[in-house]
Amino acid sequence: MLLDNYLLEELVTFAQTGTLAATAAKLNVTQPTITRGMQKLEADLGVQLFEHQPNRLVLTKTGVLAAKEATQLLEANRQAGNRIQNFDRTQRTGQISSVLPGPLMLLHHVQDTLSSITIRPTLLLEQNLLATLTNNEDLIVISNQEFDTPTITSKYLGTETLAVNLNQFMYQANQATISFKELTGLSFIVLDNIGPWRDVIQEGITDAKFFYQDQPDALAEITKQSKFPYFTSNLSVLDSQTVQRLHDDNRVQIPLTDQAAQMAVYASYLSSKKEQALPIIEQLVTNWP
Repeated sequence: MLLDNYLLEELVTFAQTGTLAATAAKLNVTQPTITRGMQKLEADLGVQLFEHQPNRLVLTKTGVLAAKEATQLLEANRQAGNRIQNFDRTQRTGQISSVLPGPLMLLHHVQDTLSSITIRPTLLLEQNLLATLTNNEDLIVISNQEFDTPTITSKYLGTETLAVNLNQFMYQANQATISFKELTGLSFIVLDNIGPWRDVIQEGITDAKFFYQDQPDALAEITKQSKFPYFTSNLSVLDSQTVQRLHDDNRVQIPLTDQAAQMAVYASYLSSKKEQALPIIEQLVTNWP
Protein backbone atom coordinates (compact mmCIF):
# COMPACT_ATOMS: atom_id res chain seq x y z
CA MET A 1 0.00 0.00 0.00
CA LEU A 2 1.36 3.39 -1.00
CA LEU A 3 0.56 6.33 1.28
CA ASP A 4 0.84 9.90 0.09
CA ASN A 5 3.55 11.89 1.83
CA TYR A 6 1.28 14.87 2.34
CA LEU A 7 -1.17 12.69 4.33
CA LEU A 8 1.66 11.35 6.48
CA GLU A 9 2.89 14.89 7.10
CA GLU A 10 -0.59 15.99 8.13
CA LEU A 11 -0.87 13.09 10.59
CA VAL A 12 2.56 13.76 12.10
CA THR A 13 1.79 17.45 12.44
CA PHE A 14 -1.54 16.69 14.13
CA ALA A 15 0.27 14.41 16.59
CA GLN A 16 2.65 17.26 17.36
CA THR A 17 0.12 20.10 17.63
CA GLY A 18 -2.96 18.30 18.95
CA THR A 19 -5.63 20.17 16.96
CA LEU A 20 -6.84 20.42 13.39
CA ALA A 21 -6.63 24.22 13.51
CA ALA A 22 -2.99 24.21 14.66
CA THR A 23 -2.14 21.54 12.08
CA ALA A 24 -3.68 23.63 9.30
CA ALA A 25 -1.86 26.75 10.46
CA LYS A 26 1.50 25.01 10.62
CA LEU A 27 1.10 23.49 7.16
CA ASN A 28 -0.37 26.71 5.75
CA VAL A 29 -3.58 25.08 4.49
CA THR A 30 -7.24 25.33 5.49
CA GLN A 31 -8.75 23.25 8.28
CA PRO A 32 -11.24 21.53 5.92
CA THR A 33 -8.24 20.41 3.84
CA ILE A 34 -6.75 18.72 6.91
CA THR A 35 -10.08 17.14 7.80
CA ARG A 36 -10.46 15.66 4.30
CA GLY A 37 -6.88 14.48 4.36
CA MET A 38 -7.27 12.64 7.66
CA GLN A 39 -10.50 11.04 6.46
CA LYS A 40 -8.72 9.88 3.31
CA LEU A 41 -5.87 8.43 5.34
CA GLU A 42 -8.28 6.48 7.52
CA ALA A 43 -10.02 5.18 4.39
CA ASP A 44 -6.72 4.21 2.72
CA LEU A 45 -5.57 2.32 5.81
CA GLY A 46 -9.00 0.93 6.69
CA VAL A 47 -8.55 1.78 10.37
CA GLN A 48 -9.81 4.40 12.84
CA LEU A 49 -7.08 6.92 13.61
CA PHE A 50 -9.14 9.52 15.47
CA GLU A 51 -11.66 9.55 18.27
CA HIS A 52 -14.12 12.37 18.80
CA GLN A 53 -14.23 13.60 22.39
CA PRO A 54 -16.18 16.59 23.74
CA ASN A 55 -14.82 19.68 21.95
CA ARG A 56 -11.72 17.89 20.69
CA LEU A 57 -10.33 15.27 18.36
CA VAL A 58 -7.71 12.85 19.68
CA LEU A 59 -5.65 10.02 18.23
CA THR A 60 -6.66 6.47 18.99
CA LYS A 61 -3.95 4.02 20.06
CA THR A 62 -3.80 2.95 16.43
CA GLY A 63 -3.51 6.62 15.46
CA VAL A 64 -0.58 7.10 17.84
CA LEU A 65 1.20 4.12 16.27
CA ALA A 66 0.38 5.40 12.79
CA ALA A 67 1.88 8.81 13.63
CA LYS A 68 5.11 7.16 14.83
CA GLU A 69 5.31 5.04 11.69
CA ALA A 70 4.57 8.10 9.55
CA THR A 71 7.43 10.00 11.21
CA GLN A 72 9.83 7.18 10.37
CA LEU A 73 8.55 6.91 6.80
CA LEU A 74 8.95 10.65 6.19
CA GLU A 75 12.49 10.60 7.58
CA ALA A 76 13.35 7.53 5.48
CA ASN A 77 11.98 9.28 2.40
CA ARG A 78 13.98 12.41 3.19
CA GLN A 79 17.20 10.44 3.63
CA ALA A 80 16.57 8.44 0.46
CA GLY A 81 16.02 11.67 -1.45
CA ASN A 82 19.28 13.09 -0.10
CA ARG A 83 21.19 9.95 -1.04
CA ILE A 84 19.80 10.03 -4.57
CA GLN A 85 20.60 13.73 -5.00
CA ASN A 86 24.09 13.26 -3.54
CA PHE A 87 24.73 10.29 -5.81
CA ASP A 88 23.62 12.26 -8.85
CA ARG A 89 25.96 15.10 -7.87
CA THR A 90 28.91 12.73 -7.49
CA GLN A 91 28.34 11.52 -11.06
CA ARG A 92 29.13 15.05 -12.23
CA THR A 93 31.40 16.30 -9.46
CA GLY A 94 32.82 14.98 -6.21
CA GLN A 95 33.51 16.37 -2.76
CA ILE A 96 36.59 15.53 -0.73
CA SER A 97 36.67 15.91 3.05
CA SER A 98 39.34 15.54 5.70
CA VAL A 99 39.39 15.11 9.46
CA LEU A 100 42.96 16.46 9.51
CA PRO A 101 44.09 20.01 8.65
CA GLY A 102 47.33 19.01 6.92
CA PRO A 103 45.69 17.10 4.04
CA LEU A 104 43.41 20.10 3.46
CA MET A 105 46.55 22.07 2.66
CA LEU A 106 47.54 19.37 0.17
CA LEU A 107 44.08 19.39 -1.41
CA HIS A 108 44.13 23.14 -1.93
CA HIS A 109 47.69 22.87 -3.27
CA VAL A 110 46.63 20.47 -6.06
CA GLN A 111 43.05 21.68 -6.54
CA ASP A 112 43.75 23.15 -9.98
CA THR A 113 44.67 19.69 -11.23
CA LEU A 114 41.53 18.04 -9.84
CA SER A 115 38.73 18.61 -12.32
CA SER A 116 35.13 18.64 -11.08
CA ILE A 117 36.21 18.30 -7.46
CA THR A 118 35.18 20.46 -4.51
CA ILE A 119 36.86 20.55 -1.11
CA ARG A 120 34.90 20.74 2.11
CA PRO A 121 36.23 24.00 3.64
CA THR A 122 36.15 22.84 7.27
CA LEU A 123 37.30 19.66 8.95
CA LEU A 124 34.91 16.75 8.97
CA LEU A 125 33.96 15.41 12.40
CA GLU A 126 35.39 11.94 12.97
CA GLN A 127 32.00 10.49 13.91
CA ASN A 128 30.63 11.55 10.50
CA LEU A 129 33.42 9.95 8.53
CA LEU A 130 31.68 6.85 7.17
CA ALA A 131 28.23 8.43 7.00
CA THR A 132 29.30 11.00 4.42
CA LEU A 133 30.57 8.19 2.18
CA THR A 134 27.59 5.87 2.50
CA ASN A 135 25.19 8.80 2.01
CA ASN A 136 27.04 9.74 -1.22
CA GLU A 137 27.87 13.12 0.31
CA ASP A 138 31.63 12.73 -0.15
CA LEU A 139 33.55 10.93 -2.84
CA ILE A 140 36.70 10.65 -0.70
CA VAL A 141 37.31 11.13 3.01
CA ILE A 142 40.86 11.61 4.33
CA SER A 143 41.63 10.48 7.87
CA ASN A 144 44.04 8.57 10.08
CA GLN A 145 41.80 5.48 9.88
CA GLU A 146 42.14 2.60 7.44
CA PHE A 147 39.03 0.70 6.36
CA ASP A 148 38.75 -2.59 4.48
CA THR A 149 35.12 -3.60 4.23
CA PRO A 150 32.99 -5.03 1.41
CA THR A 151 31.82 -1.51 0.56
CA ILE A 152 34.67 0.84 1.62
CA THR A 153 38.31 0.83 0.54
CA SER A 154 41.22 2.84 1.98
CA LYS A 155 44.50 3.78 0.31
CA TYR A 156 47.61 5.00 2.12
CA LEU A 157 48.49 8.59 1.17
CA GLY A 158 51.53 9.26 3.31
CA THR A 159 52.63 10.05 6.85
CA GLU A 160 52.09 13.43 8.47
CA THR A 161 54.94 14.24 10.83
CA LEU A 162 54.53 16.78 13.61
CA ALA A 163 57.11 19.44 14.45
CA VAL A 164 57.24 22.11 17.15
CA ASN A 165 58.41 25.69 16.57
CA LEU A 166 60.34 27.01 19.56
CA ASN A 167 61.77 30.40 20.39
CA GLN A 168 65.40 30.38 19.29
CA PHE A 169 66.60 31.36 22.77
CA MET A 170 65.03 28.35 24.52
CA TYR A 171 67.64 25.74 25.42
CA GLN A 172 65.59 23.03 23.64
CA ALA A 173 65.93 24.99 20.38
CA ASN A 174 69.54 23.80 20.01
CA GLN A 175 68.44 20.19 19.44
CA ALA A 176 68.07 18.49 16.05
CA THR A 177 64.99 16.59 17.24
CA ILE A 178 62.78 16.66 20.31
CA SER A 179 60.27 14.49 22.16
CA PHE A 180 56.94 15.25 23.80
CA LYS A 181 58.53 14.59 27.19
CA GLU A 182 61.03 17.40 26.64
CA LEU A 183 58.13 19.85 26.10
CA THR A 184 56.58 19.11 29.52
CA GLY A 185 55.17 22.16 31.25
CA LEU A 186 55.31 24.55 28.28
CA SER A 187 52.44 26.66 26.93
CA PHE A 188 51.43 26.43 23.27
CA ILE A 189 49.32 28.36 20.76
CA VAL A 190 47.18 25.88 18.84
CA LEU A 191 44.50 26.11 16.18
CA ASP A 192 41.23 24.93 17.73
CA ASN A 193 40.16 22.44 15.08
CA ILE A 194 43.06 20.08 14.41
CA GLY A 195 41.15 16.80 14.46
CA PRO A 196 42.94 13.76 15.96
CA TRP A 197 46.11 15.78 16.55
CA ARG A 198 44.40 17.47 19.51
CA ASP A 199 44.33 14.27 21.55
CA VAL A 200 47.87 13.43 20.46
CA ILE A 201 49.45 16.60 21.83
CA GLN A 202 47.31 16.74 24.97
CA GLU A 203 48.09 13.13 25.86
CA GLY A 204 51.73 13.37 24.84
CA ILE A 205 52.76 16.58 26.63
CA THR A 206 52.09 16.50 30.36
CA ASP A 207 51.49 19.61 32.50
CA ALA A 208 51.21 21.75 29.37
CA LYS A 209 48.83 24.60 28.62
CA PHE A 210 47.19 24.87 25.22
CA PHE A 211 45.71 28.20 24.14
CA TYR A 212 43.30 27.24 21.36
CA GLN A 213 42.35 29.78 18.72
CA ASP A 214 39.29 29.51 16.46
CA GLN A 215 40.64 31.64 13.61
CA PRO A 216 43.93 31.05 11.74
CA ASP A 217 44.42 34.83 11.47
CA ALA A 218 44.17 35.20 15.24
CA LEU A 219 46.65 32.39 15.74
CA ALA A 220 49.06 34.00 13.28
CA GLU A 221 48.83 37.39 15.02
CA ILE A 222 49.31 35.94 18.52
CA THR A 223 52.20 33.88 17.23
CA LYS A 224 53.78 37.02 15.79
CA GLN A 225 53.35 39.02 18.99
CA SER A 226 54.37 36.32 21.46
CA LYS A 227 57.04 33.72 22.12
CA PHE A 228 54.68 30.79 22.60
CA PRO A 229 55.61 27.59 20.73
CA TYR A 230 53.27 26.28 18.04
CA PHE A 231 53.01 23.14 15.90
CA THR A 232 53.43 22.54 12.19
CA SER A 233 53.89 19.40 10.07
CA ASN A 234 55.60 18.30 6.90
CA LEU A 235 52.39 19.31 5.07
CA SER A 236 52.64 22.91 6.27
CA VAL A 237 55.06 23.67 3.45
CA LEU A 238 52.06 23.49 1.09
CA ASP A 239 50.28 26.40 2.76
CA SER A 240 51.60 29.79 1.64
CA GLN A 241 50.49 31.64 4.79
CA THR A 242 52.21 29.13 7.05
CA VAL A 243 55.35 29.25 4.93
CA GLN A 244 55.40 33.05 5.17
CA ARG A 245 54.92 32.90 8.93
CA LEU A 246 57.79 30.45 9.27
CA HIS A 247 59.97 32.67 7.09
CA ASP A 248 59.26 35.78 9.18
CA ASP A 249 59.52 33.94 12.48
CA ASN A 250 62.54 33.73 14.77
CA ARG A 251 61.46 30.34 16.06
CA VAL A 252 63.29 27.12 15.28
CA GLN A 253 61.34 24.24 13.76
CA ILE A 254 62.23 20.92 15.39
CA PRO A 255 60.76 17.53 14.35
CA LEU A 256 59.14 15.42 17.06
CA THR A 257 60.47 11.88 17.37
CA ASP A 258 57.57 10.25 19.24
CA GLN A 259 55.72 7.51 17.39
CA ALA A 260 52.45 9.31 18.14
CA ALA A 261 53.79 12.34 16.25
CA GLN A 262 53.97 10.27 13.05
CA MET A 263 50.42 9.81 11.75
CA ALA A 264 49.63 7.56 8.78
CA VAL A 265 46.97 9.15 6.58
CA TYR A 266 44.49 7.30 4.37
CA ALA A 267 41.98 8.19 1.67
CA SER A 268 38.75 6.18 1.93
CA TYR A 269 36.07 5.80 -0.71
CA LEU A 270 33.13 3.59 -1.66
CA SER A 271 34.50 0.60 -3.57
CA SER A 272 31.80 1.17 -6.20
CA LYS A 273 33.41 4.55 -6.98
CA LYS A 274 36.93 3.21 -7.51
CA GLU A 275 37.24 4.58 -11.04
CA GLN A 276 36.42 8.11 -9.88
CA ALA A 277 38.46 8.03 -6.67
CA LEU A 278 41.75 6.38 -7.67
CA PRO A 279 43.02 9.02 -10.12
CA ILE A 280 42.51 11.70 -7.46
CA ILE A 281 44.24 9.61 -4.80
CA GLU A 282 47.20 9.04 -7.13
CA GLN A 283 47.53 12.82 -7.49
CA LEU A 284 47.59 13.23 -3.72
CA VAL A 285 50.20 10.49 -3.25
CA THR A 286 52.40 12.03 -5.96
CA ASN A 287 52.29 15.47 -4.34
CA TRP A 288 52.68 14.31 -0.74
CA PRO A 289 55.81 16.08 0.63
